[in-house]
Amino acid sequence: MSPASLLPAGVSPDLLVEILVGLANVIAVAILFRAFSPKEAVNARAQAHAKRRRELRGDLLTQTRRSTQQRRPVTAMRGLLERLKLTRGEEVRKASETLAKAGWRTPDSLTIFLGVRLCGPPILGVFGFFFTPLLVSQPSTLILCLGALVGAFAGAYAPNLVVNNAAKKRQTAIQKQLPDCLDLFVICAEAGLGLEATFARVAREIAPNGAELADELGLTTIELGFLPNRQDALANLAKRVDLPSVRSLVNTLGQSERYGTPLAQSMRVLADEFRNERLMRAETKAARLPATLTIPMMVFILPPLFVVLIGPAAVQIVAALQKK
Repeated sequence: MSPASLLPAGVSPDLLVEILVGLANVIAVAILFRAFSPKEAVNARAQAHAKRRRELRGDLLTQTRRSTQQRRPVTAMRGLLERLKLTRGEEVRKASETLAKAGWRTPDSLTIFLGVRLCGPPILGVFGFFFTPLLVSQPSTLILCLGALVGAFAGAYAPNLVVNNAAKKRQTAIQKQLPDCLDLFVICAEAGLGLEATFARVAREIAPNGAELADELGLTTIELGFLPNRQDALANLAKRVDLPSVRSLVNTLGQSERYGTPLAQSMRVLADEFRNERLMRAETKAARLPATLTIPMMVFILPPLFVVLIGPAAVQIVAALQKK
């Protein structure tokens, strides 16, 4: 059977080819017209912005709900502390300063710290009361009360220990990063940058290797921008980082600002002083090393050495006595 026999009656193959070619031409013209026709960029951009706005609104609502759910316990704790009048006083101010030294400066940090210090003793006291029978078989009432008392003391002093330890670690890290920071201060001062620009530049440069000091310098940069007196911003830096070297830096910057002395020269002298101080600390640690290693040597090195030296002779003596 030939393909021509499948066509309807009265339709020739040439006519079918012409129809298909015409249809292909129409489709090609439509595609070219669609491709070269001017696009409505304004409407497309408006639709894209509307879509992005809906997405952002949905993300914002989700984040707001999540933040509200997370802040409910903190809000309830803040209300309890305010009713008990535990958010005022000298002790709270000292706790706030210690939290700032540890790098915890969020608005909820003080509330969480005070809440943990308030709820810690009773919770750990009850835990110690019920945990004591697991350590002591058939404990008496006195032992149970002693376990509860130990848990209560741990709950009372553990928050302060954690915060003080975090503050000391942060200050130690800042102390190690400070000499390199002063070298950058010297470079920025010699380049002609002002005090605020110097702080911002140094904070940006040392951020990858010294996040703690970069955080403090960044906060000081913000305070230098909006506080009416620059000395207040420098004093806040010395208060947050309670280190003698930082106080020396703040005093030097204050004197340069007050009396107009060259900042680059002052920073160079201070950098040399800090470098010498770091070298002296290393020499002091090296000088203490023999005295520090005395007890470990007596406990862990001398007994095995005596065994190695005297052991064979002792074995020979014991063998000779057994033969006799």
